[in-house]
Amino acid sequence: MTKKTFTLMARVSTDNPQAIKLALEELVPQGSITPTEEGFLVKATMQGEAARELNRTLLSALRRVERKTRLRTEWKSGSTTERFFDYVPKGARKA
Repeated sequence: MTKKTFTLMARVSTDNPQAIKLALEELVPQGSITPTEEGFLVKATMQGEAARELNRTLLSALRRVERKTRLRTEWKSGSTTERFFDYVPKGARKA
């Protein structure tokens, strides 16, 4: 499969913000990471074959650092936006 470019908008909530911030800085080197009350707001561009795979890779890496991390994401590629809560897809829509 060919790699697509996805725009990521994610809300990360965690019990250990310092550790998660370091992990996010490594995982998303060219994105923006903004602290919020419950964790972080992440905006980035990533490349991969599918939004589901990118989401799983991101959440797995964060949970290796802090098990109680929650991730709500929107992955946009072209005119399609896919949403996830942790590993669970919550729908896709065309613009």
